[in-house]
Amino acid sequence: MDVAGRNFLTIRARCSREGRLEGAALAAVLAAVLGLGACAAPAPVPEAVSNSAARPTIVSLNPCLDAILVEIAPQEQIVALSHYSRDAASSSLPPEARGRFAFTGGTAEEVLAAAPDLVLASTFMDPATRAAFERLGVRVATFGAPATVGDSIAQVREVARITGNEAAGERLARAMAEAARPQEGLRPISTLLWQPGQIVPGDATLIADLLRRQGMANFAAARGLGQSDYVSLESVLAAPPELLLVAGDSAGQSHPLLAELAATRVETFSGNLVNCGGPVVIAASARLRAIRAGLE
Repeated sequence: MDVAGRNFLTIRARCSREGRLEGAALAAVLAAVLGLGACAAPAPVPEAVSNSAARPTIVSLNPCLDAILVEIAPQEQIVALSHYSRDAASSSLPPEARGRFAFTGGTAEEVLAAAPDLVLASTFMDPATRAAFERLGVRVATFGAPATVGDSIAQVREVARITGNEAAGERLARAMAEAARPQEGLRPISTLLWQPGQIVPGDATLIADLLRRQGMANFAAARGLGQSDYVSLESVLAAPPELLLVAGDSAGQSHPLLAELAATRVETFSGNLVNCGGPVVIAASARLRAIRAGLE
């Protein structure tokens, strides 16, 4: 039997356990996947499809959760990662990892066809899509964006727990805690992190916590700016920080006038290190430590 046939039997068997499906949104999903408006007669689940509670097969729809999974879960457990992780500009995966995994566009049809045991997603997941998955017996776990290193470590441990990879999760959590250990006795350095789109992070964000741990004071917050506020080139030139971390590539962020800021150190900072936690905490901390060392 081909892959499509196995997926058909898997989903049909789940439908038989739940009974006739209800709701226009769920019917539409099933119609797209199976070409049906309701469940067909019961069919056995093929032996090749595992529904192990201990180590479930997984589809991830979030790039930050992708990065955690790749670090702690065996490759055979990961059915697919989010399409964001396929793109080098938005991926938080190591470059060598992107060629080893399948990716999904995130549609309900694709996920149901893949027939995972568990879907990992953002807390902003569409409720109708989540209901469709759960109605067919696909467990869904959602996670928010961690605001501190402690939050990120807790998230890693929870992902490890529900995927059956506690030992690997604990190793990652300890490596994160060590990499992001606060540096004591450092002179505060006013630092502006200029993200893609010329926006800045809020003070209650993970990257702001990482900056603080390396003795870097959030220059944007000191100026009364909040999450995703826009900062023009003119504003930077008029009131420059001691350290400018450029994580974007807009015309303003690559302007030659930035090199003329005599009292400002300008450093590049990869946009891939800004938004996610998990193993990204280790890489971001290493980059910030190296930049800090160059200022002393």
